Amino acid sequence: MMHNPTLRRASLLTPAIAVILLLIGVPLCLMGWISLLGKGTSSGVDWASLPSVANYVRLVWEEDFDGTMILNSSYLVIFLRSVVLAAVTTIFSLLLGLPVALWMAGLSRTGRDAMLLLITIPFWTNLLVRNYAWLIILREDGWVAKSVNAISPFGPVQLLYNDTAVAIGLTYSFLPFMILPLYTVFEKFDWRLLEAAYDLGATRKRALRRVLLPIATPGIMAGSLLVFIPCLGAFVTPALLGGGKTLMLGNIIQMQFGASRNWPFGASLSVILLAAMLIVMTAMALLRNRRTA
Repeated sequence: MMHNPTLRRASLLTPAIAVILLLIGVPLCLMGWISLLGKGTSSGVDWASLPSVANYVRLVWEEDFDGTMILNSSYLVIFLRSVVLAAVTTIFSLLLGLPVALWMAGLSRTGRDAMLLLITIPFWTNLLVRNYAWLIILREDGWVAKSVNAISPFGPVQLLYNDTAVAIGLTYSFLPFMILPLYTVFEKFDWRLLEAAYDLGATRKRALRRVLLPIATPGIMAGSLLVFIPCLGAFVTPALLGGGKTLMLGNIIQMQFGASRNWPFGASLSVILLAAMLIVMTAMALLRNRRTA
């Protein structure tokens, strides 16, 4: 038996580290290497090409007919659209998930279990099927579109195949990821703290801001990460509800690995997406550490 705590800890961590390196580290390194290579003629990658950053330069610049480099904002627009839609989805998920989680925390044990079951039921169905359901709900001759157009002062409103439809579909798809972390926080909350704040003269708004909000911050940050990061790489929802008009990073990456067969450029887009996710996670971690310090 190992009596050295360091050796014992290392022996326990070695299998997990090996699995992480094999299943995550190696694929990420391979993707980064492919992003530096050129496009193959018969396959997706020219493995004999020299490494370069040409695929990353192509994200912003493109070569004109006379050989000069001109600014190409197409991919920047798609990247910004992905960030904006992910941020809008996160905000709406928070606005909808916060009151739902608060209400769930006030239910009896049976009621909370029933609500948890109802929230997780959509995950039993494939995401593709759930998004097809929104196609039926938001279609032009559907009752939702007819009801909105009946009261709209701006004339006919197109609910499908635009950014609005994509935002609705993303919010529906990822809303449970916001509700569950918030519910986990509120379930353990001691509601007598709010009563004590009221007894000390605090208004309802001040009590919520000074007592409830700091307690809910870990759940808000966790839920925001769980919603924002998957939304950045969303593919199915923009492809169906956007109708090919609302492209996000996930759609462009799929096109490069699919029809275009330009794996190096697709890999460079994937690296940029991964870097954006790491930046968001690092910023949230620094913000959390700053609040707890």
